[in-house]
Amino acid sequence: MPKQIWLLVIATTVNVTGASFLWPLNTIYMHNELGKSLAFAGFILMLNQGASIAGNLLGGILFDKFSPYRTILYGTGLAMIASAVMVLFHQDIVVYSISLVFIGFGSGITWPVMFAMAGSIWKEGGRRAFNAIYVAQNFGVALGATLGGYVASISFNYIFISNAVLFFSFFLIVLFTFKPMDSSIDRQMHTTVLKQHGTMKDKTAFVALLILCGGFLVTWIAYSQWQSTIASYTQDLQIPLELYSSLWAINGFLIVLGQPLIKWITKKVTSQKMQIYVGNTIFLISFLIALLSETFSVFAIAMVILTVGEMLVWPAVPTLANDLAPHGRTGFYQGIVNSVGAAGRMVGPVLGGIVVDMFNIELLFFILFALLIIPYITTSVYDRGIALKRKME
Repeated sequence: MPKQIWLLVIATTVNVTGASFLWPLNTIYMHNELGKSLAFAGFILMLNQGASIAGNLLGGILFDKFSPYRTILYGTGLAMIASAVMVLFHQDIVVYSISLVFIGFGSGITWPVMFAMAGSIWKEGGRRAFNAIYVAQNFGVALGATLGGYVASISFNYIFISNAVLFFSFFLIVLFTFKPMDSSIDRQMHTTVLKQHGTMKDKTAFVALLILCGGFLVTWIAYSQWQSTIASYTQDLQIPLELYSSLWAINGFLIVLGQPLIKWITKKVTSQKMQIYVGNTIFLISFLIALLSETFSVFAIAMVILTVGEMLVWPAVPTLANDLAPHGRTGFYQGIVNSVGAAGRMVGPVLGGIVVDMFNIELLFFILFALLIIPYITTSVYDRGIALKRKME
């Protein structure tokens, strides 16, 4: 990989390690420590992800129109300040909630720029460029989750301190190493999200992106249950907090160590569409096992299966988005993909929390099974408009 991709990988790992001290435990902290309902915790996470969507769109705009270096610097600077406030006032639910919103907005600005930079700097890398960032994210998840559960079992105070320190470290890495990347970015400095609708003479590719992202939204709604309702469910089953966090350590380390397996699978299954079909089927199997789980070991098996599915689906969607993007709109398209993922993480916890509070977690699983039929349909039809256009040409 190019040296600049390695810098993106290192920075991503540091950033996500810090965030992973916090996000797997948000629902547990609000529900178990602050005494709030699952629906309330889901609502706060919805606000967090709503802010992340706004940040994703803004980040995509600024990549195409402004400076990637300054965009990431401002975004992570905002998240760093919010995490510092959280260190001091996390026992106040109002300040905690507002800090989460600002962390979501600041981090949201950062991610589409990171993905767009990877795709633009290493164009010949194709899927490998996005997979490198994805693997780095999950190595950070593994490190943060491994340490986070044990740290939280001592004191939640240390969780917030660790989160703030690593956000600050990420800020320093960006400040001192990212500026030269501005000159390496291949982009057309004229596109904004507000002008996008009016300036697109041919909206075929954009419509294809939205259809593809419809299925992506559903997979994230389902996946986010592991960070919210299933997290709380494991506590109801008396599974220790550090063991729940170790599920995310399994997830992260498996993604890193499982890359040779994924490389072998993607060589055999070269179609990105087929990779999504296979990955979505694996998601369904993992949720079926989670429905039947009552012990940590069975949850761990479900997490292993879930992880294999996400290794196929998560990098495939930004890769297809990159292929669909017209010249000069890479940042915008990656912003849409990141925003849709954030929307799934926004809707998922509040939807799951309401269903579990009003009914039970078994009903939630059956709803998820029904929803996970949708990605098969959207993946199958998203590019039909493009194929028809090519035939007519």
